[in-house]
Amino acid sequence: MPASHSNLQIDSERLWGTIHETAAFGATPKGGVRRLTLGPEDKQVRDWFRRACEAAGCEVHVDALGTMFALRRGRDMSKPPLGIGSHLDTQPTGGKFDGSLGTLAALEVVRTLNAAGIETETPLCVINWTNEEGSRFAPAMMASGAYAGDFTADDILGRNAAEGITVAQALSEIGYNGDEPVGARRLGGFVELHIEQGPILEAEGKTIGVVHNGQGIIWYDGRVTGFASHAGTTPMPLRRDALATFAEIVLAVERIARELGPDAVGTIGETTIENASRNVIPGDLTFTIDVRSASAATLDKFDIMLRKVFAEIATRRRAEVALDQIWRKEPPQFDARLVDAVETAAKELGYSHRRITTGAGHDACNLATVMPAAMIFVPCKDGISHNELEDATQADCAAGANELLHTVLALAGVAGRD
Repeated sequence: MPASHSNLQIDSERLWGTIHETAAFGATPKGGVRRLTLGPEDKQVRDWFRRACEAAGCEVHVDALGTMFALRRGRDMSKPPLGIGSHLDTQPTGGKFDGSLGTLAALEVVRTLNAAGIETETPLCVINWTNEEGSRFAPAMMASGAYAGDFTADDILGRNAAEGITVAQALSEIGYNGDEPVGARRLGGFVELHIEQGPILEAEGKTIGVVHNGQGIIWYDGRVTGFASHAGTTPMPLRRDALATFAEIVLAVERIARELGPDAVGTIGETTIENASRNVIPGDLTFTIDVRSASAATLDKFDIMLRKVFAEIATRRRAEVALDQIWRKEPPQFDARLVDAVETAAKELGYSHRRITTGAGHDACNLATVMPAAMIFVPCKDGISHNELEDATQADCAAGANELLHTVLALAGVAGRD
């Protein structure tokens, strides 16, 4: 990097201001943000983002799934742009930083380059991916997944929210059903800044997480079928209690995750007792399991162990236990060249840093299967995310944005410079 650019810094106050300005779209009484995908608050923040990107000299394009691409031209427009950004949707009780930091920091990079009069050799593209969270429409990370070829656009457009509206209808309602085909806008690579959403960086006093890989994920839908009968008249030895069977399943998932740890986690996040009644022994219930590991072999072993122990529990409890794998995502590996660029930028900027695995799924994880990709993490208070208490310091947000800026300068190059 030319010496004249080595000390270039983003405007910390401007970035902090945009984080809090956009947090007003869907602000909650407890200081969080409720901005569900393709709802009215999402439209508000999208309109703001479009205006801000256009004011920064970018051309804004929208694809068929509503993903927004703000193109900053480079000297060599024959080169595919370097993508930077994240998402602007939130969980129902989300915070100000998850997704928003990465998207707004990418905008801040463009603003900083503009102010410094720097033209990059390679074009840049600031991106707001649709529905990273998956809190209104499933699956999570659906737009980047479709971009990577995991789903078709038609499949995603037909997905329903709990209230019955489809993605296609919701896009039309807020005016973000773009005419650009999904995947038509090719990228040369993608770098995403994000809060860690975990406690490691804060606990170790590190400012930057250099993300080199991610966890693979398996999602299951399960069902326990016992026999519903009277709570007062059915002797304990004769019961086929679906809930008691499920209690053993919950503990089994926890036990297997611990046995395969520290490189494995398992979570039962939902369960529903069918026809529940205070004085009826539960006969049927459904549940979900989320299993994650950075090792594909560990995911395989987790699956084998689950099925074996569930069969044993079902036999002993005289119940039926069905387990259907509905989704599997292999552990993503980020591009070595881009990861090295992130690490080099941290060293040159003097930030304390470490290599780290992402425990959460991100758009960059999907994109890593079809292009060079990398991620930058900054700490969040107590590792809390997907919660209104989610918090990060202005200094750490600025450090992450500076890290992104200098990674971009290294990867996109400066026009007219060697």
